[in-house]
Amino acid sequence: MHPRSEPVCTSQNYTLVHASYRTTRVRVDIFTNMLKFSLRSKSPDLLPDMPYEHRDISWLKFNYRVLQEAKDLQVPLMERIKFLAIYSSNLDEFFRVRVANHRNILRAGKKPLNTLSYDPREILKEIRTILNEQLEEFSLIFHEQIVPALKQEKIYIRTADQLNQEKIEYIEKYFEDNCLPYVQPVLLLKDKIRPFLTNASLYLTLQLRDLERPLDDNIRYAIVKIPSEHLPRFVHLPSSGKKNHLIMLDDLVRHNVAVLFPGYEVLASYSIKLTRDAELYIDDEYSGDLVEKIKKSIAKRSIGLTSRLVYDRKMPEEMLSFLIEQFSLDPLDCIAEGRYHNNFDFFGFPDFGKDHLKNQPLPPLQAGLFANGQAFYEISRQDILLMYPYHSYDPVVELFAQASRDPLVTHIKVMQYRIGKKSRILEHLIDAVKQGKQITVFMEIKARFDEEENLRWAERLEQAGITVHYSFPGLKVHSKLAVIRRMEKGTPVNYSYLSTGNFNENTATLYSDFGLFTRDERLASEVMRMFTFIETNKRPKKSFDNLLVGNFNLRADLEQLIRDEIAEAESGRPAFIKLKMNALQDKQMISLIYQAAQAGVKVDMIVRGICSLKPGIPGYSDNIRVISIVDRYLEHARIYWFHAAGKDLTYLSSADWMQRNLSYRIEAAFPIYDLSIKSQVHSIFNIQFSDNVKARIIDHERENEYQRTGGDIAMQSQIETYYMYKRLAEQKALAEERDELP
Repeated sequence: MHPRSEPVCTSQNYTLVHASYRTTRVRVDIFTNMLKFSLRSKSPDLLPDMPYEHRDISWLKFNYRVLQEAKDLQVPLMERIKFLAIYSSNLDEFFRVRVANHRNILRAGKKPLNTLSYDPREILKEIRTILNEQLEEFSLIFHEQIVPALKQEKIYIRTADQLNQEKIEYIEKYFEDNCLPYVQPVLLLKDKIRPFLTNASLYLTLQLRDLERPLDDNIRYAIVKIPSEHLPRFVHLPSSGKKNHLIMLDDLVRHNVAVLFPGYEVLASYSIKLTRDAELYIDDEYSGDLVEKIKKSIAKRSIGLTSRLVYDRKMPEEMLSFLIEQFSLDPLDCIAEGRYHNNFDFFGFPDFGKDHLKNQPLPPLQAGLFANGQAFYEISRQDILLMYPYHSYDPVVELFAQASRDPLVTHIKVMQYRIGKKSRILEHLIDAVKQGKQITVFMEIKARFDEEENLRWAERLEQAGITVHYSFPGLKVHSKLAVIRRMEKGTPVNYSYLSTGNFNENTATLYSDFGLFTRDERLASEVMRMFTFIETNKRPKKSFDNLLVGNFNLRADLEQLIRDEIAEAESGRPAFIKLKMNALQDKQMISLIYQAAQAGVKVDMIVRGICSLKPGIPGYSDNIRVISIVDRYLEHARIYWFHAAGKDLTYLSSADWMQRNLSYRIEAAFPIYDLSIKSQVHSIFNIQFSDNVKARIIDHERENEYQRTGGDIAMQSQIETYYMYKRLAEQKALAEERDELP
């Protein structure tokens, strides 16, 4: 029980609130400088009146494809719940970064507005309109599809008014035993110090009647924190037989909240959540210790400016108006949702051991690769391409394990972008330095939301004696490369690992990526050249003839490859471009693709997320086909495939075709020279482009319609890719067995 009192507002909260408002002007000034920096590169030779969709509007339509999976009855129930969580998690980051940027542009005033090709006010309005529709559909999916489907499986999500006396007593005791230390009840009074709302925390807003005041002056408002960061969001209730009963923590607190306000009657309660700007304001134009800047910015992230207040759409207008005034919000920052927020907590929804409600497992292949301790021998025989998570990530870890123990290995160099809390690879590097090997790690500490984890690892690696190089101003290093130098018969030999995905053993089970193991000196020498650049910040004297490297030849060579296809088509010869990536936003590249299509080049693309290009416009882009695949694995691999007069030039890459990747990052696209591997990559592209189960057609009307082709034959590309690799593994095992026969 909390005694009736003035609002709870600690000195710490007071400091946080006022620190946030004090720093607003400074942060806006920094943002203005960053905006100028990001607009330095102009895109010449754009087609006039080129059809183009703003990246954030396109992204919202991608996230709707995620929401579509939550209502797809072909998707197992627990996976549908997971897609609700993914949709919500994506949206939270979108507001913390993208919407926050638009709000900050407006705060920065007219000068930066004049440099933009769009009006951020109009974008914010369009975002709001799209989201109102999506969030209403989210609520319908949950209440009208997910909840009834759970009931069929004897899983019941209850509210307090649906509980019997036994369960009521249980949640009241649970509240007293577990919730009271965290709920932080606060009466909201005008013209008083306002409490600080923590980023992404859940609160109940209450309408109270003061029992000691006259009827014409007895309405008060209050907030109570829902302690979901300390307690499970889904609380198990006493259940019997095969039935499983749950109550959401929100409703458990809602039922008990009256005990926090003696002397008041609780008239109504509605949930809210505030999202704060998460962008790191690091001005790369200025010199200084970037690591220290990032550490300070991380500390400020939790007190960033408001980018969204989410509220229950049933909340009365007068209460919403009070909150807007109380917390100095802009009505544009307020988004209506359903009864519950922070729906990314559905990642933790209990499955009660019902495995039949999940995707059937696809056991990773090739887990035993390199297990014989001869990784370098096997790589020297031929290039090896793995695709995760169809293949196990263990061979990557095993390569570093063997390198750390091998007395012939002298140097190991690795580029790290997103690592994870645990990393066997980095543990092996720590072991390697103990063996006297020279170990170098480049640590990108500007990987958004992973800065803190990367810094923690960097400090540990340095303490172990590893040479660590950090981010430098103006660029992110987004490449995922490693090189291992080994002395063989007195001669140094370089082994390279080039990947489209991070050195992260956790995401390798969720993200679909390629990893190439090779001894090809054409690639290894240029990977070493990239390391020399990021270690010294001096541009190499020799050019890159094989790799396409961001900030060197990546953009120019890609443009030339497209122009070559245009020339072939204009000469009446076969020409095509096949691309797979996460995002397509760069105006210059989009203009060239339009020009290629109009010249007769056949353009096929698989774009998972943002696609600012508008395909299918009659007479303009009807020679361009684009699909997007959302399925059990996150499509993360990038493929660039050009006909190239019959040479079939094929690259795998870390780079999307966004301005930031092509102009402000160190990226790598690596060619596939091995013909059998190239055939595999082509097969994967063709399988995905034929997907008629999980592919959506991206067209200029943005309807997100499923691609339904192929008659009665279902082609779910991720499943088909797995079984393609399984057949290849079986064929290889059979061939090796035959070779061993006398």
